[in-house]
Amino acid sequence: MSSAGPTSQPPAQAPSPAIERANRMSAANMLRSLAPLVVICLALAGWMAFQQSEADTLPEVDPASTLQLAAARAGYPVVAPTGLPEGYTVTYARTDAGEAEAGDPVTLEIGHLTPSGEFAGFVVSDDARAAAVDDVLSGAQEQGTVELGGQDWTRGTTQRGETVLSRTADDTTLLVTGSATDAELETVAAAVRPYSG
Repeated sequence: MSSAGPTSQPPAQAPSPAIERANRMSAANMLRSLAPLVVICLALAGWMAFQQSEADTLPEVDPASTLQLAAARAGYPVVAPTGLPEGYTVTYARTDAGEAEAGDPVTLEIGHLTPSGEFAGFVVSDDARAAAVDDVLSGAQEQGTVELGGQDWTRGTTQRGETVLSRTADDTTLLVTGSATDAELETVAAAVRPYSG
């Protein structure tokens, strides 16, 4: 007759440190650990965005080489805003004169950041169909004239609702337009002078 002895169980083993670590790595614990880092990153990004103004993000450019190129190739006396008061910054200057042959039309564009942080663009062109001219004047509503810098300018409102100051001289169209205030646009227009290179 066989008698069954008491069943013996192996002694309970303590979980290994790796298993304990894995048990603590739940999604909730990870989120709690990451939350302070996310808050700090968002706070830093917000502070940096608040500290940066539009003037800091737009580089100032020297329009001299663009003006020289336009003056050398244009079949008309090139003019541009000169001697603007402090606070007006040139942010771009471009011309299509680099590709122009003798007798081809030439368009010059100069953009300014104004003291109020808005945009004032200047365009001079002997091509009435140039995009820089047509896009502004197409559909613009005239609202009379104003004398600026000894010249009569036509005041209007573009289809985008921005003020445009324009005048034509010897088959050349001049424009000053943008989101700047009327006073700032008038300051740019009054500063237009023949380029003397």
